[in-house]
Amino acid sequence: MKLLVCILDDFYKDQVEKELREKGYRMTELASSGGFLRKGSTTFLFGANEDDLPTLRDSLKEACLNVEKNKQRKDKKTHRYTSFLIKSGDLSHLLANS
Repeated sequence: MKLLVCILDDFYKDQVEKELREKGYRMTELASSGGFLRKGSTTFLFGANEDDLPTLRDSLKEACLNVEKNKQRKDKKTHRYTSFLIKSGDLSHLLANS
């Protein structure tokens, strides 16, 4: 099991959440303002089996592209989201020390 952390521009948030929930993905949404990347970002946490990660990543990209087809973006950003993986075993030491 892996934890995919995805920090997404708020422009994409609603559609990404809707499309991924419709595809059966479960996620936790953390609203953020400032700090890590910039104001106007939302962090999604996805738990996924390693075999499901390519499909999850493709679904994220597809949902973002669907937003861009349906809405005109006023500012031209160079990225839609940033994501990284954490092995579930890497979290055990955090839980033990909390």
